[in-house]
Amino acid sequence: MTELAWPWPPGAATGIGSLPGTDVAEAQRVILGELPALPHLPELPARGPGADLIGRTGGLLVELPVELYAARWRVAPRPGRDLRRARDLMERDLDQLAEQAEEYPGPVKVQAAGPYTLAASLDLPLGGRMLRDPGAVRDLTGSLAEGLRAHVAAVARRLPRATVLLQLDEPSLPAVLAGRVPTESGFGTYRPVPEPDAAALLRAVVEAVGVPTVVHCCAPDVPLGLIRATGAAAVALDLSLVRDLDPLGEAIDAGLGLLAGAAPATPPPDGRAPTSAEVADRVRQLWDRLGFPRRRLAEQVVVTPACGLAGATGQYARAVLAACRDAGRRLADDR
Repeated sequence: MTELAWPWPPGAATGIGSLPGTDVAEAQRVILGELPALPHLPELPARGPGADLIGRTGGLLVELPVELYAARWRVAPRPGRDLRRARDLMERDLDQLAEQAEEYPGPVKVQAAGPYTLAASLDLPLGGRMLRDPGAVRDLTGSLAEGLRAHVAAVARRLPRATVLLQLDEPSLPAVLAGRVPTESGFGTYRPVPEPDAAALLRAVVEAVGVPTVVHCCAPDVPLGLIRATGAAAVALDLSLVRDLDPLGEAIDAGLGLLAGAAPATPPPDGRAPTSAEVADRVRQLWDRLGFPRRRLAEQVVVTPACGLAGATGQYARAVLAACRDAGRRLADDR
């Protein structure tokens, strides 16, 4: 295994991004309280348009305004009310982060949609996803890279003692690569994107932003080889969806960090959140099956929920984050 230092302390835990509710001040307090080693900027999609993943990321784009049309986000001819709302929500979130964590001295994570999930979700002005036009995807990627660079810089200004990590959310990436994204009619699909092309555009974003980047994909068939080729520091995935251990083992052996989604993002029928011991055991079992020494587990792996927690209750979300935090500490004690 490659000897590397990862951009988080041993035994860290974090969230994927979204939380239930609409009170960003309370959400930030929960995150800073439950995830002290690697807090993140919360996303609260229950606040409505502009707080969702696509609208929130659309608000970061440079010289590529977006708007809502028929309940979908699309490229707009000029900035309008929908874009102002998305940007205002983000500005309030950053102000709240600065108010509560101005002196925080460690790593902090921010999240945004990656270029291919954005291209598969944003419509062109005349209809159809941006994904259908490779030139439009390249323009979108450039705009996103510039916007994310500015966003990371804004976080760094507000938290001068912190180091910023970026998470690119790419749940649509496997479908993009396999040609499974449906056209607007629903009767066809967009042509698949070759892996080398996808890796090049993702790498362009990672290199432009210039901070350690995590690629998150909570779908089956996570393209681990592609993610390694982007220069990302880590991959975030749902452990329950891992079927083939060999690609994951190769990625970890090559030095890729792992944000291990080890706790269900929604409550089971009995509503009981997993204990920290259960979460830690799930991560240990995967690590042991991969055949790596336990001494590296707490350094290379961050414990997380399986995905965002927006669909959970506030009580369950907080309990899951606490279980992930304590599971990370258990793994650190294993060393």
